[in-house]
Amino acid sequence: MTPDISPTTAVSVENLTKIFKIGMTKKALVAVRDLSFKVNQGEVYGLIGPNGCGKSTTMKIMLGLVKATQGRTAIFGRNSEEVASRNNVGFLPENPYFYKHLSARETLHFYGKLCNMKGSELHDRAEAMLTLTGLTHAADRRVGGYSKGMLQRIGLAQALINEPRLLILDEPTAGVDPVGSRRIRDLILELKQRGATIVVTSHLLEQIQEVCDHVGIMSNGQMVKEGKLEDLISVGNQTEIILEDASPELLEQIRGLINKNDQQTKLVSLGKPRTTLEKLFLESTTQTGDQEPS
Repeated sequence: MTPDISPTTAVSVENLTKIFKIGMTKKALVAVRDLSFKVNQGEVYGLIGPNGCGKSTTMKIMLGLVKATQGRTAIFGRNSEEVASRNNVGFLPENPYFYKHLSARETLHFYGKLCNMKGSELHDRAEAMLTLTGLTHAADRRVGGYSKGMLQRIGLAQALINEPRLLILDEPTAGVDPVGSRRIRDLILELKQRGATIVVTSHLLEQIQEVCDHVGIMSNGQMVKEGKLEDLISVGNQTEIILEDASPELLEQIRGLINKNDQQTKLVSLGKPRTTLEKLFLESTTQTGDQEPS
């Protein structure tokens, strides 16, 4: 199914298929199969799935780093194969590499110059990114001495140096301790509040559940669940009612009827009870099974 394209669409993936030829026999390995989804501007989209399910391949095709076998990906309406489509994109790979002899400030100036930034614009932007990522205190330290969490944060800073409209994060908390992971999560939430469009993959499903608006669950190169997070984790055939300051007498009657005019009781929420993203993920991927990794 091809997603609808509108002026508010940041990323569109249409009927995407990628087949690799591997080994001496050139055996065909289907990494991504007929995949379609879209990411709206200003939202955080989580793409999750088991190792080898095709999500990293999908992101590389979105970035123009890998050519699709069939289908099309576009960023802000431009085909991902066009160099110009990447002008407004920031990317943090799972294992970013930086020149170890450079400081954080020098690293940001280096990447800023690659984006044709210079002078006071580059200086001010670099300082703003050091502040945003909490690295001002270590701005003049060589990144070769940084911890994994600090490297991920300087990776975020370089991905944001040219004020991209779209940020793509591949496992941004991989190998990071819980404190560093929480800091990166908070950064994503802050960027979300600023209106950034973010596509993120992660194995930390609790964090994905905290930051994402939409989620796509992949397995064996295919999308098995996709939609608004609130819809996906709602239990469709049940209703949940949360009461505040309910009297014992009212609780005795609740199976039959809630008296909405009761002065001592507030109806705090009425809606669908939720499962967890982890449970939904396990159910979805177990149903389809895991095959050879992509």
